Parts: sequence; structure tokens; C-alpha cells
Amino acid sequence: MNLVTGKLYWPETLPNPHRYAPLTEDITCDVAIVGGGEAGALCSHFLLKQDVDVVLLEKRRIAKGSSSANTGLLQFANDKSLTSCINSFGEKKGRRFYELCWQALDRLENISRELDDFPEFVRRDSLYFASKAEDVKDLRVEYESLMRAGYPVTYMTQAEVEQRFSFSKPGAIYATGDAQLNPYKLTHGTIADAVKEGMRVFEHTEVAVTKMDAGDLVLITKAGHRIRCKKAVFASGYETQSMRRNSNAMMSSSHAIVTNPVKAFLGWPKACLIWETARPYLYIRTSQDGRVIAGGLDDTERDFRKRYAAVFNKRDQLLAKIQALFPQLSLRAEYYWSATFYGTHDGLPLFGEQEGYPNCLFCLGYGGNGTVYATIGAQIIADLITRGSHSDADLFAFDRVKNPSTVYQNIIM
Repeated sequence: MNLVTGKLYWPETLPNPHRYAPLTEDITCDVAIVGGGEAGALCSHFLLKQDVDVVLLEKRRIAKGSSSANTGLLQFANDKSLTSCINSFGEKKGRRFYELCWQALDRLENISRELDDFPEFVRRDSLYFASKAEDVKDLRVEYESLMRAGYPVTYMTQAEVEQRFSFSKPGAIYATGDAQLNPYKLTHGTIADAVKEGMRVFEHTEVAVTKMDAGDLVLITKAGHRIRCKKAVFASGYETQSMRRNSNAMMSSSHAIVTNPVKAFLGWPKACLIWETARPYLYIRTSQDGRVIAGGLDDTERDFRKRYAAVFNKRDQLLAKIQALFPQLSLRAEYYWSATFYGTHDGLPLFGEQEGYPNCLFCLGYGGNGTVYATIGAQIIADLITRGSHSDADLFAFDRVKNPSTVYQNIIM
């Protein structure tokens, strides 16, 4: 699958990451993790905390898939509002989803501060503005939902937005407690830390077949080497859909740019995260070296060749949207890319077991808050493996949405 097209920024921030050799022999372990992105890295972190013997397998290089295209915004709020979550799943489960996202931010901060190469984790406030006047009513309802749940939010009128920011919007929710980081450094740093704890890592090692043998799971690579394990965790992101197509998953393309550095973000208090009520929405943050990072303009294009042809047009559109908000900044897009993106129809990621894949678990942080979701999923997966259960597993189970039209490409023998 073609995951990313364009000129990426994050690899430039870590030009000489640690490299790992391919697997060249048969090995055994307790748990094999398939996928060397954020989800795989975080799964390894929580499993090693439980003294599990872990092997991580990556078909490319570490963090060279979707993690290299992640814009690194970390929020407790989601594409699916708290109000919508409560309407969809009930008061208890809807609130619990947001609680887990809030807790994940704290855990990501703790993980970040443990790493030798700090992944630029910074706490940020966030502004969620009404894209048009018609959105204000629902925005106020969401503000009330967040307030009742105890989140640190305030409502801003149009006059208040104009007073603080260089643009005017009909209303906004201002929140504290969100954050941003460098997803590329997070992935490499977490894996390097896990290696120090005994994890084995193999790049350019693609799993072709899985099968059961005498109660164990055996993964067979394209080169013919075998990994015998008790459990496998598939943290292979969007490419996991080539194993089994999930009816709850929906594919699209997302786009992002990173600008030149600027000296000061005038009209942008605290360089807060910014996003909007429009769908698809624009989202904006800053980088450690003073750049503006923006993403959005998602579309339903699935053909990577057409996506490649459109990458410069999307770049220019994103830059124009930022300049409309901050005309005082002199900006140009120095990095730009388009990437495959998966969300779900019900707005929640997918974690746990799938029918037809014995001894396998899946950590698929699909959605616009992928790093936060991967943190939640990694904890659930680790507990399912080491303790046999997790109190929140049912909320993210694959069979929460039952649809017999699921398409299979079964690699289990």
C-alpha cells in the first residue's frame, strides 16, 4: 500500500536514526509485534513493563509508514464530539472514551520524559472554533457536555476571539490540557528504549504467513524465517486492512504542510492548537523550531497516483487557509505531503481479537487522534495478553459493529 506521498518533515528532525538488521534465522519469543510505527512502539513499551519477551518486526524502516506523516497533535477531544459519543454509546461509555483520551495524554508525557531522545512533548492549550455561524448552537451544546464532565474548557464569543486572535470566528471552545509532540522521535525513542530492556527488532522483515503449530503461533517471513511465539500483535496500521477488511473502517486521503520558521506567532496566543467544526476540518500547530504545521482537506481519493498529482494543489490550499487566519505571518510551505488515512464509521478505534486469527491481537488506532488512540490500545493489548482481560476492551472490540459483508483475505493457514 502506498501510504505517503510528498516531502516529509519529521525524518529531517532525526537524520540518523538507529537502524536494525533484517531477521536472518528462526527465533522464538513470547510476543511478536508486527509493525514498527507508533502503535507497535507503544505496545512494546507496555508489554516490556510486564517483563514479556518481545520481538518487533517491521517490513520497511522504523516509523517510515503512517507515523512519519502524523502531525503530532494530542487532544482529549476527538473528531467525534463528547455529545455525539454519549448519544451513540450512552452516558457511561461516551464519557469513558474521553476519560481514556485524557489519561493517555498524561501517559504519553511520562513516556516522553523517560526517553533518551526527548520527542518534543509540549503541553498546549487548544482552540476549537465554529467555522460558520450555523455551527455555534452545536458548539455550545458540546461546551456544556465538556463542562458537565469536568474538562477545563471555556466558551469564547466572537468578540472574545477577535480580542485575542488575529482572526474572527463566531464562537469557540478554549481548552487546556492538550499537547503536541514529534511522532517520529517518539517512535524511534520508544523502540530504542525497549531494545535496552531486551526487545529484539528486525527491519526489512515482512510477515507473509501465520499459522498455528502445536499450540504456538508461527509467523513466517517472506524470506522464509520463522518466529514462534505465544501471541502476535498486529500494529501494522492501515495496511492491516489487506489481511481483513473491516466494515467499520473507512479509507480516505489526508494532507499536511510544514512552513518555514517564523520568529513570533503574533495574534496566536500561546501558539495553541487550532481546529474547527467544519468537516473535513483544518488543524494547526507549531513546531519546536518555530514552523507552522497544518493538516486537513481530507478527501475520499484512494488512488495514490491521483493523490500524487494533487499534492501541490493541496499544499497551496492549506497554505492559503493558514495565511487567511494569520495574514501577519510571512509563510511558505517547505514540506508537504498527502497520506492514506483510515477512520471508523462509529468514531472509535479498533483494538483486540478478530475471529479467524487465533492468538493474534490487533492495535488499530484509526481516527484523527491516532497517537492518543495508540496509547490507549497498547495498554489494552498488554493487559489482554498478560492478564487475560481489560475493563475497557469491549468499548473498542472489533465485533461492536456486526456486519456480515466483511471481506476477507485470510492469511491464517
